[in-house]
Amino acid sequence: MESFDAARCLRFSARTAVGAATNRLTQAYAERAAIGPVFDLTVANPTDAGIPYDAAAILGAFQQTENLRYEPLPFGLPSAREAVAADLRTHGTNVTAEQVVLTASTSEAYSWLFTLLCDPGDAVLVPAPSYPLFDFLAKFSGVELIPYPVRYDGAHYIDVRDLEERRTDRTRAILVVSPNNPTGHYLKEAERRQLLSLDLPIVSDEVFARYPLRDDPTRVTSVAGHEKRGLVFALSGLSKLAALPQMKCGWIVVDGAPPYVEETLERLEWIADTFLSVSTPVQRALPALLASRDVQESAIRARCARNLSYLRRCLQDAPISLRDLEGGWYATLRLPVHLDEENFCVDLLRTCGIVVHPGSFFDHDEGSLVVVSLLTPPSTFEYATPILIREVCKEA
Repeated sequence: MESFDAARCLRFSARTAVGAATNRLTQAYAERAAIGPVFDLTVANPTDAGIPYDAAAILGAFQQTENLRYEPLPFGLPSAREAVAADLRTHGTNVTAEQVVLTASTSEAYSWLFTLLCDPGDAVLVPAPSYPLFDFLAKFSGVELIPYPVRYDGAHYIDVRDLEERRTDRTRAILVVSPNNPTGHYLKEAERRQLLSLDLPIVSDEVFARYPLRDDPTRVTSVAGHEKRGLVFALSGLSKLAALPQMKCGWIVVDGAPPYVEETLERLEWIADTFLSVSTPVQRALPALLASRDVQESAIRARCARNLSYLRRCLQDAPISLRDLEGGWYATLRLPVHLDEENFCVDLLRTCGIVVHPGSFFDHDEGSLVVVSLLTPPSTFEYATPILIREVCKEA
């Protein structure tokens, strides 16, 4: 009998070779946490941020005997899909329940859309800066990312001409994050029309869309609900909209030219039916969860506004500038140009116990930028921000 050769028989996909190396900031965090307190200015999990919830309404939403019955519908229960559509209509996006596809998360929605639109080796255009999740999702799907810049000249904007030049014959979609994480830039109506004219599907991540920091009539609340042209996908979910990431429910809204939408839904149904990933209890609870979210949403809006106001006061006469932001939970700070952002972030953590993101974490390529979360509890934010500024001043 032939002997077993593990090296010959066991082979992993190159897509999962993501590496387990510890970066300098992660190492510094572990070292600091072992000897003293850590003050985190990168808080992203609302359930760890001291946000109030309508606990009675949320927990009560799951007390349904219908949860004992399984109804495997690929796109989700009609009541849940209608709840999403009704919520969108309330906020000015005219869609129907038939256009809503439930997923377990926005990440899963991306995975399904990469499967729908791309063969292995195909490419999608993705904004830079943006959060690093795209790298893993694309790699796991065998899709290449082609970054296009979100530029800054006092305000953020998409350079559509530059984006168009980056398109190749393998490009299958344009990804948009509105508002962008971390720049806070909302897609504008003029940008939406320009992107649509490129005749590529638009995938718009709108998870932070309900958290504007100021009014702007030119911004796009959703890529869905406009003229029946092209093909667009609007993504959102409970994670940010209701500050309930643990409930694991997101959605895709499909819109555009009717023939494209019809074929898209036919193909998506095969994908969704293969996984059936959204649990029955969260689908049954979805109408009540959406109805109860006002408590969380109001608290998050107030928290971000308070922290942003405090940050602006602290930055007066400081050698740091705040980049313009329109919405979302994050603020980008420009440090003096001679400071190395990674070294600064590591030293700040080691000496003061304060965590901030270097701009490179989000693929900022300009250098000397750090990103802080406006979701941070005010007690931490108001303690750590002056120290952050003090440490910059020492180096200025």
